[in-house]
Amino acid sequence: MADGSLTCGGLEAAAMSPERTGWAAEQEPASLEKGLFQDEDSCSDCSYRDKPGSSLQSFMPEGKTFFPEIFQTNQLLFYERFRAYQDYILADCKASEVHEFTAEFLEKVLEPSGWRAVWHTNVFKVLVEATDVDFAALKAVVRLAEPYLCDSQVSTFTMECMKELLDLKEHRLPLQELWVVFDDSGVFDQTALAIEHVRFFYQNIWRSWDEEEEDEYDYFVRCVEPRLRLHYDILEDRVPSGLIVDYRNLLSQCEESYRKFLNLRSSLSNCNSDSEQENISMVEGLKLYSEMEQLKQKLKLIENPLLRYVFGYQKNSNIQAKGVRPSGQKVTHVVSSTMMAGLLRSLLTDRLCQEPGEEEREIQFHSDPLSAINACFEGDTVIVCPGHYVVRGTFSIADSIELEGYGLPDDIVIEKRGKGDTFVDCTGADIKISCIKFVQHDAVEGILIVHRGKTTLENCVLQCETTGVTVRTSAEFLMKNSDLYGAKGAGIEIYPGSQCTLSDNGIHHCKEGILIKDFLDEHYDIPKISMVNNIIHNNEGYGVVLVKPTIFSDLQENAEDGTEENKALKIQTSGEPDVTEGVDLEELMQCATGKMELYARTDPSEQVEGNCEIVNELIAASTQKGQMKKKRLSELGITQADDNLMSQEMFVGIVGNQFKWNGKGSFGTFLF
Repeated sequence: MADGSLTCGGLEAAAMSPERTGWAAEQEPASLEKGLFQDEDSCSDCSYRDKPGSSLQSFMPEGKTFFPEIFQTNQLLFYERFRAYQDYILADCKASEVHEFTAEFLEKVLEPSGWRAVWHTNVFKVLVEATDVDFAALKAVVRLAEPYLCDSQVSTFTMECMKELLDLKEHRLPLQELWVVFDDSGVFDQTALAIEHVRFFYQNIWRSWDEEEEDEYDYFVRCVEPRLRLHYDILEDRVPSGLIVDYRNLLSQCEESYRKFLNLRSSLSNCNSDSEQENISMVEGLKLYSEMEQLKQKLKLIENPLLRYVFGYQKNSNIQAKGVRPSGQKVTHVVSSTMMAGLLRSLLTDRLCQEPGEEEREIQFHSDPLSAINACFEGDTVIVCPGHYVVRGTFSIADSIELEGYGLPDDIVIEKRGKGDTFVDCTGADIKISCIKFVQHDAVEGILIVHRGKTTLENCVLQCETTGVTVRTSAEFLMKNSDLYGAKGAGIEIYPGSQCTLSDNGIHHCKEGILIKDFLDEHYDIPKISMVNNIIHNNEGYGVVLVKPTIFSDLQENAEDGTEENKALKIQTSGEPDVTEGVDLEELMQCATGKMELYARTDPSEQVEGNCEIVNELIAASTQKGQMKKKRLSELGITQADDNLMSQEMFVGIVGNQFKWNGKGSFGTFLF
C-alpha cells in the first residue's frame, strides 16, 4: 500500500500543514461552522441512493482557470465520514485487511469508466478521462481528455511530456490524486464521494506502520475513530495550538524512525548470519523499535479524546516577572467600568484609607481588569469593583500580586471571550486571588494554570469550559471556600511533584472531579495533597481519579517484603496521627497490582468511605514508588539507602469530604 502511506503529513494536515495547496487547501469545510454533528438522514455519502440530478455542489477554484468545475467533497461533516468508514468501507476489518475492504467498497460504488477528472499534483494539474479502474491497486486507468488542458509550474511541461509520463505510469494513476469533474446528472456522485473517502483516509487516517500493529478486528475503533475525531477537533479549534504542534512533531519523528527501522530490517535480511555487523544492527533495530513504540504511545494518547487532556502536553509558560517597580513603590490598581461617588467613598473608607505609619501608596484607575494586571509589578494589589467585565486576552501573572473583588463573587464577573489557550496563567511566587467569578468561553485549555510558585484562590467561582484548574509539577495551589463547575475534563488536575490544598470547596458538574496524574515515573516526585470538607458531586465520571500505569512487576516482586520504609508513609485522616499501622499493607498491594479498580459509591451512607479509598490507593501507589526506587538503587549497587532518600513521604489530609451523585462513584483508578 505504498501509494496510500502517510508521509508524516499527519491527521492535522488539513488544518495545519503548509503543504496543502490548490483545491485541497481552497475547499476548507465551511459547513463545519454550522456544527460538528449532522442528522443521519442528511448523510448523503452514506445512503448511496439513486436520485434525479446531483446532490453535491460544484467547486470552481479561484482565479483564472480553463478547467471545468469539480465536485465539492471536502465539506463533509464528521458523521458523514464516520458512517461511511464504519458502515460501508472498513466495518470490523483488521489493519491488514484495509486495502482489501477498500477495494471491495470501490468495486460496488465506483463507475468503471466514462468520468473525467483533474489529475492534481504539487507540480501540475491536467484533465484526464477514466477508461477503467484497477480496484485491487486503488488506481484508475486514464487517458488525456480532449481538449487537452494542463496547468503546470514548469513551462516546458508540454503535451508530449505528459504523454510520456502517462506511458511510464502505464496510464494508471492513484485514485487519491484524481478530482472528479462535476456532472449535474447525479450519475457520478457516488464515484466522487468514494474517491474522496479514499483520499481522506490515506492522507489523514492511515499510518504506514498500521499493518504491523496488533492485527485485531477493532481497527476502526482503535485507530480510525480517534484519529477522525482529532482531525475535526483541530478544524473546530478544540485542541490547544501547542498540542497540535506536539502531535505534528511526534508524527514526523515516528515516520522517520519507522523509515529507518524498515531500512535496517531490509539490510539485516541481506547480512550473513552471526556476523558482527548483524549483531550491531540488531541492537540498533531494538533501539529504533523501542523509540517507535514510545512515539506511537504518545500519539495514541493525543488521539484519544479523553486521554488527550489527561496526558496532554505540558505547556511551558515563558512569562517573565517584572520584579519590584524601579521607584520601589507599590501601587493599588482600582478597576471599575464606571466610578460613582458612593463607590469611591466606600473604597476610600474600606480599602484605600492609609493606616498610621503605613507607607503611602499610589492609586491607579483602570476600566478593565486585563490592563490592570498588565500594569502590575511585584507587590501590587488589584481591586476589582462590582460589574461584568469582558476580556479577550490572557491574565498572565508572573509577579506576586493580589487580585481581589470588592464585594461578592457573583457581583464581580470577569468573562473571557474569543478563542485562546488559557484564561489565568500563574507563575508568580505568591499570588492571591479572591472574591471574583471567572467565566470561560470558547476555550481550548483550562481556566487557571499554576505553572510554578504558589497561588491561593479564596471565595471565588470558576465557570469552566474545558478543564478547570491545572497544578503543574513543582507548583503549589491552595483553594478555599470556592465553587468550580462545568469542566469538560477534570475540575482540578494535580501533577506529580506539586502541592495542592483544597478546603471547603464545591467541585461539581465536571467530566471528573479531581484527577491525580501518574507519579510512578522515576523522574517524578509524589504530590502532596490535602482535601478537607469539600463537596464533590454530580460529576459525570468519578469524584477523584488516580491515573497510573498497568505494569506493576516491580511492586509484585517486593509486595511481601516487610521493609521499614513502608512505615514512612504518614497519612493523617480523621484526626488520627498515623493510621498506617492499622492498614493491611499486603491487601493494599493486591489492590494496587490487580486489574482496573472501579469503586462505585452511590449510597450516601458510604460517602465517608470515599475518603478512605483515596487514602488507601495513595498509600499503595506511594509504596510502589518506594519499591521501584529501591530496585533501581539496588541495580546500581546501592544496597542501603539513606532514610530521607527512601522515605517518599506523602503528607496528605483527606478528611470530611462528601461525594454525592457522581456518575461512576466517589473514587476510581485509571490504568493506562
